[in-house]
Amino acid sequence: METKKYDITAIGECLIDFTSRDSKTKTLLYEGNAGGAPANVLACASKMGDHTALFSKVGQDRFGDFLEETLSSIGIDTSGMIKSKDYPTTLAFVSLDRTGNRSFRFYRKGTADIHLTANEVNMEKLTDTRIVHFGSVSMTTEPSRSTTFTAIQRAKAAGAKISFDPNLRQMMWDNLQDAKEQILRGIAFSDYVKLSEEELIFLTDGNNLEQRMLSLLHDNKMSFLIVTLGSQGCLCLYKENFYRSYAYNVPCVDTTGAGDAFWGMALHKILKHNSDEWKQDEILNLLRFANAAGSLTTVRKGAISAIPTMEEVVECVNHTSLCS
Repeated sequence: METKKYDITAIGECLIDFTSRDSKTKTLLYEGNAGGAPANVLACASKMGDHTALFSKVGQDRFGDFLEETLSSIGIDTSGMIKSKDYPTTLAFVSLDRTGNRSFRFYRKGTADIHLTANEVNMEKLTDTRIVHFGSVSMTTEPSRSTTFTAIQRAKAAGAKISFDPNLRQMMWDNLQDAKEQILRGIAFSDYVKLSEEELIFLTDGNNLEQRMLSLLHDNKMSFLIVTLGSQGCLCLYKENFYRSYAYNVPCVDTTGAGDAFWGMALHKILKHNSDEWKQDEILNLLRFANAAGSLTTVRKGAISAIPTMEEVVECVNHTSLCS
């Protein structure tokens, strides 16, 4: 097998998540953390020991510098991050309710990530990898939409496996029918697909989750389709067989980045397996570790800063009770 420079590369948004904090004075208080779903996925994989690289565009500003510094500090190759003099870094404001669930407000009009062009991406470097990961946020508008699909097509032609987590943010799309069409287009290129339950319902028809998942599998050639179910864990479809795994019973503080940590761990286990053929116990092991990574990310505030170590994940798998 040909040796690749990277285990996982990703293309897409990199932004600052501002999360609301309690204030004892009559002021709004927010804490800024590095974020963006592709970056979060790579952060988890990098913490597990995988070689990763991000291809994105940020502003030539303090926020862009902070993102580069944060990602580099955990081992992500940021040489593919373009710094723009003309466009600022994207910002997201995250509000948490009492259960740790989130609502978002994005400041993304005229920001750097949507202006990433294909000639700014080192395609040879991006495709020198075992897996390329992407999401749908970079597909909301041009030129980042065309850039994303150009990268995915070239990676596929170079023999890389393609990973896709839409991470649908409906407020970012001018037209939800366009969102559906572009996400389905992304799925058609992909080998490993993760959807939330809400995304599955948005994309498909059917009387239950299983029917909806089978319809996607029959229309595409993916190896794995995994649907996350929040505190209820996940449902995996592999070769028309379903596998269920539950989340772990941990105190939830902030759900930001939990799905990304889940997927980063899943991709890490896929890379370690190094085969397209899976037995039942191997799939269930992958799902247990992914659920543990996602669950543990919710016990601390933030996304990248909350991602657990492998030691913490193993401890959770071995000693923490399941939600059921």
